[in-house]
Amino acid sequence: MTQNDNPSEPFKKALADATRVLADDPEMTVSYSVDPPGMVNDQVRLPQVSRRMTTVEVLLARGTADSYAMRRRFHDDATHARYAPQGPMARDIYDVMETARCEAMGARAMPGTAKNIDAVIAQEADRKGYADIKEASAAPLATAAGYLVRHLATGRDLPEGAANVMNLWREHIEREASPSLSRLDDTLDDQTAFAKLARRMIEDLGYGDQLGDDPDDLEDEQDESAETDEQDPDPQTDQSDDQDSEEESDASPEDSQADSQDSSEAQVTMDQMSDAETVEESDLPDGEAPLDPPPPPAASEADPNYTVFSNNYDEEIRAEELAEPAELERLRAYLDQQLEPLKGAVSRLANKLQRRLQAQQNRSWEFDREEGILDAGRLARVVANPTTPLSFKVEKDMEFRDTVVTLLLDNSGSMRGRPISIAAICADVLARTLERCDVKVEILGFTTRAWKGGQSREDWLAAGRKQQPGRLNDLRHIIYKSADAPWRRAKPNLGLMMKEGLLKENIDGEALEWAHRRMIHRAEARKILMVISDGAPVDDSTLSVNPANYLEKHLRDVIAMVEKRRVVELIAIGIGHDVTRYYDRAVTITDVEQLAGAMTEQLASLFDSDPRAKARMLGLRKAS
Repeated sequence: MTQNDNPSEPFKKALADATRVLADDPEMTVSYSVDPPGMVNDQVRLPQVSRRMTTVEVLLARGTADSYAMRRRFHDDATHARYAPQGPMARDIYDVMETARCEAMGARAMPGTAKNIDAVIAQEADRKGYADIKEASAAPLATAAGYLVRHLATGRDLPEGAANVMNLWREHIEREASPSLSRLDDTLDDQTAFAKLARRMIEDLGYGDQLGDDPDDLEDEQDESAETDEQDPDPQTDQSDDQDSEEESDASPEDSQADSQDSSEAQVTMDQMSDAETVEESDLPDGEAPLDPPPPPAASEADPNYTVFSNNYDEEIRAEELAEPAELERLRAYLDQQLEPLKGAVSRLANKLQRRLQAQQNRSWEFDREEGILDAGRLARVVANPTTPLSFKVEKDMEFRDTVVTLLLDNSGSMRGRPISIAAICADVLARTLERCDVKVEILGFTTRAWKGGQSREDWLAAGRKQQPGRLNDLRHIIYKSADAPWRRAKPNLGLMMKEGLLKENIDGEALEWAHRRMIHRAEARKILMVISDGAPVDDSTLSVNPANYLEKHLRDVIAMVEKRRVVELIAIGIGHDVTRYYDRAVTITDVEQLAGAMTEQLASLFDSDPRAKARMLGLRKAS
């Protein structure tokens, strides 16, 4: 696909140019990616914009670009680091206040940026459910402080969810930090003054113990020490200087003249040497030049010996970019039609999973608390003994509330037909079910762009057929549904699996590493990765010029890395293929019709609070 074939390319180019102008940095590098947005020095990564250029995508990209441009223009990293607190809560408040300051400065100078940034704030607040929060204790104080600073500095109303979080904390913040907030306008355009104000505000809010040493006090101590050294020179030095003066006065005029000539000649010689050194140093590059160029980064974190001949043709792409909207709708309708008999059974299993999760939620109370909801069940004690204090109960946070689940689906050619259809519909229904229980779900697929190696193999042949070149095919990693996208928006995307010619080879190790890398950047406390595959990794092009176990060994190494780090909980389901020899937590099914039940049971087992029940469902042997 050429640049002109993609209707979003002109918009991307225009937005990149506008971002450089707003940041006042013509050298800024702007890129678009499905990875989380970010900025490092003058390199900015913005959210991807698909061919459809939906309103949400456009507003999110523009708002993110404006926010980073304002930070680049009005923010100094050295000043920020100088006054940064040490404790986590204090640092969070300090960071969000600085972000709010930069965005407010931009809104004052360029009001159009405020509307774009509002869209980003609204999307973030909606994603985190800020509009539904009822108590201040459930809302982040640092976020509320940033919202309040932005509101007071610009006078603009915040989006609904953000306004709710701000208002829950506003009375407390204004009561404790009113003197600091009153000086907000006076310090907004001076980052140093604003950083000092932020530190005072953090202290007012009760987190002064996390500030660390005041950098201004340290500087004053250093200045006083330097002045003391100047005012109180070493008395021994003074005494030796006096003796030298007396000796010089006693010397003969001839000796003095000779010494003067010697010292002037020495001074000339030293000056010449200094000039020569200056010339030599000016010819050298800054810093010590390395003897050899730095080695390229390893192709895999799990196995440094795993190599890739070329990743120039690899592709990480959203499903909606591989087909037009009309085609996706048609493929989705075909998928629903093919699986209408099975859909009811899958839905019943999904509802069973939902009931189990909700049952945990209903039982999750802490009793005999000093505050909360009045516990009516304990009132009999008060009636029997009026001196008994009232008892309250509070609902506990659920283990599955702050959770993200990734479903990684094998999109290889051997899955063609009923297996891929059932995998697609199961992923679809489970995503909808878990979304109802406040669990975010990401659906990913992996295959290759071509059979028999594609363009990578052509380059290898042209380069002279290097021995054991490593992976020799063009990867295609597909994002059917991102974790933050609602199910209704991603529903048509799963029809893409029905597209003729999509399913090709499967290189499982790199796909698993890709999914794991995406998950570790998520903010959720619990991360679950479920892999669904029907066989060992197979790519004819790679295996024909490398050892026969090359891809299988890499898969084992990646699994070992993920399970050792324990940041992500890894489970697998094999369809007619024994995956228990790869994964610690795994189940193998012989009939694809069992997939729905296996998926729901595996997920339910991870949320089950009874470790014995969990062991039974996972089929694991655990010592009692």
